[in-house]
Amino acid sequence: MSNKVALVTGAAGGIGSAVVRTLAERQIQVAAVDRDGEHLAQAAKQFAADGLPVRTFTADVADPENVETMVDAVEQQLGPVDFLVNTAGVLRMGSARTQPLEDWSATFAVNAQGVFLVSRAVANRMVPRRSGAIVTVASNAAGTPRLGMAAYSASKAAATMFTKNLGLELAEYGIRCNVVAPGSTDTAMLWSMWQDDTGAQATIEGRLDQYKLGIPLGKLANPDDIAAAVEFLLSDRAGHITMHALTVDGGATLGG
Repeated sequence: MSNKVALVTGAAGGIGSAVVRTLAERQIQVAAVDRDGEHLAQAAKQFAADGLPVRTFTADVADPENVETMVDAVEQQLGPVDFLVNTAGVLRMGSARTQPLEDWSATFAVNAQGVFLVSRAVANRMVPRRSGAIVTVASNAAGTPRLGMAAYSASKAAATMFTKNLGLELAEYGIRCNVVAPGSTDTAMLWSMWQDDTGAQATIEGRLDQYKLGIPLGKLANPDDIAAAVEFLLSDRAGHITMHALTVDGGATLGG
């Protein structure tokens, strides 16, 4: 995988940053993309200090023109994109009956439309080269209902099925498209759901009042756990795997 080019969205987030580091440590040239320029710059300083081949690009994945301009810039500066990893995501908690429309729209703009726009822009450049691999980081919530997470779950389900459909369309060109579906991962997004310092243990043990199973392996995922799954699906070791969703949740959805 060395000397390839990867584009990673949501690169300033916990999982996105771990994916960037994992790929860069394989000597892949990484375009780290995020709309949060401040946090992206902070991450870039650490990558540079560690001597990793990472270049940053600020872009909003929900903006069609912004996406096309960003992908053009990546290919001009780093070369043809071999790998795309969609990790950009937002979480807006709320009841399906009362959640404001703006929260629903904002969730889908990033989690679903963002995957559509970036994947389309990169895929259209991969097709003439007849090579490439795409991984979308979705969620185990895409297939398991969660209280207060209707918008998030629905948007991740949309991103999952879009990626699988894209994989079917791109198979004739030798381009693979897969999904990694994390469960509870030790990131700022998960922390935002906790009410107090018992949040981690409650997540591991499960909540009967929320119809939520715990985690059989007895621990939260680390962002590196998710990054390792992404790296595998991009690699030649997964060369005959496409349109697959790999769940990485410690057994929280009991293999469902």
